[in-house]
Amino acid sequence: MSSVQERYERLGLRESLGKPYRYPIACKELSFVLREAFHQFPKNLQSIVFQDTLSAFRLLPEIEFQSAVSAVHVLLQSVEAVLPKQKKNVAVKEFKNAMVAHKRRCKAHGVEKGSLQLPQDILVHIFNFLDMKTLVSSGLVCWSWNEAANDNHLWEMQFMTLYGNGAKHQPVKRVKGRNGRIFQQPIDNDKIITNWKEAVKGAYTGALSKKLTTNRGYCGHCKSVVWLNNAKCLNVHSGISEIPDIKPVTALQVVEYLLDDSISVTSSSDSDSDSEGPISGLWAYPKHIRNMRI
Repeated sequence: MSSVQERYERLGLRESLGKPYRYPIACKELSFVLREAFHQFPKNLQSIVFQDTLSAFRLLPEIEFQSAVSAVHVLLQSVEAVLPKQKKNVAVKEFKNAMVAHKRRCKAHGVEKGSLQLPQDILVHIFNFLDMKTLVSSGLVCWSWNEAANDNHLWEMQFMTLYGNGAKHQPVKRVKGRNGRIFQQPIDNDKIITNWKEAVKGAYTGALSKKLTTNRGYCGHCKSVVWLNNAKCLNVHSGISEIPDIKPVTALQVVEYLLDDSISVTSSSDSDSDSEGPISGLWAYPKHIRNMRI
C-alpha cells in the first residue's frame, strides 16, 4: 500500500499549478485538500502542502484568467480556516503580494495588446488541442474566440473523439416520451451531418455530462486519481488493448483517496439511461454571450 505522501505526489498538483489551463482547478483542489485533510497528514506532508500553497499564490501573476483569481480566493479561505497562525500569516502575505502583482501585470498586458488578435486559422489550430469542456468555455471569451470555437471541423473531431465512428457509437438525439422521461433515439446514419456541434449536443447523455464536466477521474488501470481529457486518462497505458475504465470523482473523493488509498465509485451514473433530459450546465451560456452566433 502506498503512503499518503506518495498518493499526494501522484495527484500532480504542483506540476498542474504551473499550467495556466489547469491552475484554477488545481487551486480549488488544493483548497479542498487543505480544508478536509491537512490536520490528518503527517508533518512532512503538511510542509509539502504548505509549500504548494505558497507556490499557488506566487504563480498567480503569470495567470491572466479571471477564474484563477476566483480560485485563489477560495484557496485563501481554506488557508485562513486551517493553517496555524505563523504559516497563515506567511501565506496571507504571499496572497496579497500576488494580487498586487497580478493587477499590475494584467493592466500592463492590456496596454501592450491593444486590439491585437490572433488570426482565425491560428485560433482554430490552437483550439484543436482542447477538450470539449475547455472548447465550450473558450467560446465565451470574446467574439473572435467564439467564431473560432464554433469551427465545424473542430466539432467533427470532438464527435469522433467522444463517440467514435462505428455502429456501436451511432449518433443519438434526446427525445421526450409520453411519460415525460427523456430517452435516446438513434439518428439516421444515411443523413449527412452538416453541423457537428449540434451532432455532439444531440448525442450528449447524462452519463457523459458527468464525465465531461469533471477534470478528475479514477483510472481502473492506474489505480489512482488522474487528470482527464474528454473523459479519458491522460496517462500512457502500454500493453493493454482496451481503454481503461474511468470513473469521474469529486473533490471529496480525492481526499478519500489520499487518506485511505481507496475510493467509493458507483456505476449507476455511468448508464446512458441516466440522461438528465435538458442540456446540462456545460452548454449553458452567460446572459451577455447568449446572443452570440453559437
